[in-house]
Amino acid sequence: MAKVFPISLGCAKNLVDTEMMLAALKDAGYTVTPHADVADIVLINTCGFIRAAKEEALENIFEMSLLKNEGKVGHIVVAGCLTERYKDEIVKEIPEADAFLGTGSYMKIVEACDAVMKGEKYTSFLPKKAHCIDSKRELTTPSYTAYIKIAEGCSNGCSYCAIPAIRGGQRSRTVESIVSEAEGLAASGVKELIVIAQDTTSYGTDLYGKKMLSVLLDKLADIKGLVWIRVLYCYPEKIDDELLSVFKKHENIVNYFDIPIQHCCEKILKSMRRSGDRASLEALIAHIRETLPDSVIRTALIAGYPGETRKDFDELLGFIKTVRFDRLGVFAYSKEENTVAASLPGQVSEKEKERRADVIRREQEFIADEKSRALIGKKLTVIAEGFDKYAEVFFGRSRNEAPDVDGRIFFTSKSAVKVGEFYTVIIDSAEGSDLFGYIE
Repeated sequence: MAKVFPISLGCAKNLVDTEMMLAALKDAGYTVTPHADVADIVLINTCGFIRAAKEEALENIFEMSLLKNEGKVGHIVVAGCLTERYKDEIVKEIPEADAFLGTGSYMKIVEACDAVMKGEKYTSFLPKKAHCIDSKRELTTPSYTAYIKIAEGCSNGCSYCAIPAIRGGQRSRTVESIVSEAEGLAASGVKELIVIAQDTTSYGTDLYGKKMLSVLLDKLADIKGLVWIRVLYCYPEKIDDELLSVFKKHENIVNYFDIPIQHCCEKILKSMRRSGDRASLEALIAHIRETLPDSVIRTALIAGYPGETRKDFDELLGFIKTVRFDRLGVFAYSKEENTVAASLPGQVSEKEKERRADVIRREQEFIADEKSRALIGKKLTVIAEGFDKYAEVFFGRSRNEAPDVDGRIFFTSKSAVKVGEFYTVIIDSAEGSDLFGYIE
């Protein structure tokens, strides 16, 4: 029985695609191994969104190629965004790989693996719309948490983004399909459901002719066993009172808003093909906090976008100081070929882009530290995720932290702690985004 070692790179949406491929392979008789050196096949699901992601993907491919040349792994199958984006070059330039699958060909994974096990080469680049979004999955996340992808692709057309070219336009799943999958996940023991898409707030517009995220969340919230429902990637101009009312209505919908605003300067946003300005963004965030006082707001920013002057950057920095985001990620602008922004005048130097990103990071570290210290003395409901044997403490997350991107809560307990269960932790200290406490 052939063994497959999976490497899933990039975002959680890519992870869902990896899980669908693993389920198909398992049904075909393959087994999954956590050890590369005993694998007959290494499956690398790549990201190709920005330069850093491409570099990470190539590093993994070359590392596995070295192991293959040393006889430590069998065959290499490369799938996903990098493969789709550079399909004409990658097949020629990486002969060590035995198979290549584009973003429309994930469900050809069994054919690909069958072929390479016979010593054959395999390549498939079906149209992007051929990507199956309603297939069963083999979860790779902890048993108590799972992602659920409600749509594939994106139709927003932001000037800096290559996603539509890699993944195609938005294609929403039906409400019934999503609810059915969520019910199955809850029945299997999933307690935290994380709703994802490239733009969750656009969900349903292509399929139903109107935004349907509020309707979907209303139904998901009624599923027994789902303690936390977390929604990621909400575009600011599409957050309305109907959506906020659903958050307010259901206790199990976490008041955690991941809003990738990218910038606050009207001139830059217009060039990005995004709407809004500093005033409208500040008003939206104030409205969310007024409607849901315990809300946590995360954002993503781009520093050094083409045409961003020192004045524009200072406006962005002032905006951050005024809004005081609970969570913030910042990226130096990545010039991506075949995007509108790549050909714009006013390109900022690499050194200056990185400097601006670092300034934002330092400012956010100060804000995050203050916000964390404000929680000292508070009691938080925490889901236990493991034990740090070096620090000899347990760790987990509250409603305020999404997995992988936010800080952790470290805590001690005199009694037994079970992974995947919820506990009340009293916070007694803080450091950056990490909190420390104990169970009484």
